[in-house]
Amino acid sequence: MQQHIEALNDSKYCPLWHDQDVRPDTLPPLREDASCELLIVGGGFTGLWAALLLKERQPDADIILIEKTFIADGASGRNGGFLSSSLAHGETNTDYHFPGEADQLHELGQQNLAELLETLERYHIDARYEKVGQLEVATNPASVKTMRAAYEAEKARGDDVVWFDQEAMRAQVNSPTYLAGFWHRDGHDGVIDPARLCWGLKEVLLKLGVRIFEGTALDCIETDGTDRMKASVAGAVIHSERVLMATNGFHSVLRKIRKTVIPVWDYQLATEPLNEEQLESIGWHKSRHAIDNHANMFHYYRFTQDNRITWGGGGAVRYYFNSGTGPDCADIPERFEQLSREFFETFPQLKGLKFSHRWSGIIATSSRFCMVPGVAHNGRVAWTVGYTGLGVGASRFGARIGIELLGYQPSDILKMQFVTKKPLPWVPEPFRWLGVTITQRALVKADRNNGKRGLWLQLLDKLNLGFTC
Repeated sequence: MQQHIEALNDSKYCPLWHDQDVRPDTLPPLREDASCELLIVGGGFTGLWAALLLKERQPDADIILIEKTFIADGASGRNGGFLSSSLAHGETNTDYHFPGEADQLHELGQQNLAELLETLERYHIDARYEKVGQLEVATNPASVKTMRAAYEAEKARGDDVVWFDQEAMRAQVNSPTYLAGFWHRDGHDGVIDPARLCWGLKEVLLKLGVRIFEGTALDCIETDGTDRMKASVAGAVIHSERVLMATNGFHSVLRKIRKTVIPVWDYQLATEPLNEEQLESIGWHKSRHAIDNHANMFHYYRFTQDNRITWGGGGAVRYYFNSGTGPDCADIPERFEQLSREFFETFPQLKGLKFSHRWSGIIATSSRFCMVPGVAHNGRVAWTVGYTGLGVGASRFGARIGIELLGYQPSDILKMQFVTKKPLPWVPEPFRWLGVTITQRALVKADRNNGKRGLWLQLLDKLNLGFTC
């Protein structure tokens, strides 16, 4: 049996973050009619942060939060735990979609992340935060050139960045695939345990009087007279003044949201804890960088506090026809085998290491590759969705936008293009699946061809649509 397949043999299909003794009991579902001021649909980061931000702005706010399964079950509890200040997925994307707002979005992102961490400290939420910055590695000569140009530009404007040549990079993290590294060590970027963050927020909200019902799926929402909304769930009705939809990539009852985002499947692995010999063979445990490689179909990977490596992304990322999110898309051996093979290509010295956990789930991506706010029903329903893989930090800012769109202490942020500009809607099937599939194959081909982009990607680049995940 091949090594990368054997390494998966005893792995458990479960997110590493969920497999902890600190996981709280699931709260009972809503069984009878209820009323509130604000109904929040979705118990991930956006919904949890929205409830907390509103309680801090308006302590007497009457809030109900419903979650279809359990808190931290979706992307918020299954991601890699990379905490980034980025709100609009990079400078190039920001400049194209929101010209003139790059500096403001950078400042807002830094402020948002600082406030997030201050909140964790104030409420004693142990999300296992580590300030390790972000390290991007080059695995082909073209990436070295591109990254070096970015480094020089950021260094010139005074950013706290570090360049590693090949020898220095391999001294930081020993992989034969590394040609250079670009470390962003300013700000508060780092890693957290995403499930612990969700569960910590849940505990705080319960103490603040937010009513949370898990196992409660939304069937539909509709107007209820001239100034209220009515939400139907299994066996009950919730009357509210306002509704915040925090469903992100999952199927929404609102068509406007369904046209805005598509669900993209991402797959991850976690190793068993590394022993001393294995740690020394890569040296990564000394710096504990959060790493991604400069590629179209990039990998992202980090250390956990018990010295496991989580490993995700790469060519295993998929969009399935007709926005498929069913269980048949989840535990696919070929996806995990591909991830495993790519892991051992990066760290061949870890031969014999086993994977303890494997898992998968959807992220929501929009055509502008960052969050999309919106309103409906005369401003009584709002949403922010489509974080495209950078939602751990940005979801708090999205929650802020959501509650401000509903009229809770609105600020000038609502006048920004970032909020007002509408994204290009996704085309219907089968053109959607065909376009995404062709693009993904072209991206994989470009990665294999030293970053050289073919005619299809060049066309998408002109439309600023050349990035899919």
